Amino acid sequence: MKQQILIVDDSKPISYLLQTILRKKFQVITAPDGYAAMRWLSKKNFPALIIASPRLPEMQNWEMIEHLRSSGIYGDIPVIVLSGLDKQETAGKCAELGVEAYYMKPFNPVDLEKNICNLLSLQGRSVEEETPRLQAV
Repeated sequence: MKQQILIVDDSKPISYLLQTILRKKFQVITAPDGYAAMRWLSKKNFPALIIASPRLPEMQNWEMIEHLRSSGIYGDIPVIVLSGLDKQETAGKCAELGVEAYYMKPFNPVDLEKNICNLLSLQGRSVEEETPRLQAV
């Protein structure tokens, strides 16, 4: 069974891009805002990794990521931030919150995928790539 990755970003193009790139190796769940993500998590879902924007609709900047990091339940889930905010602010806040990695928008999705695989393998979680299916010709 594929590991789950939760993507929390209000940008439909970014969510779609990430879903398209990552779905070969992971089960990808997307949430358009922090509230939808927290509802999904509250249903006893524990993804292998969360990719999130620090700026989400109807929330203060960083609010969802701060909640995840301070949570006794979700605090150990690796988080990667995709930010369109100021680079110095992003770097400082990510260091303060113990975020595993951050990327500034625009970002290279291939590098992000490699980083996800590296992070999960460092945690002892294997990443299984979907095996191609034979098709009748």
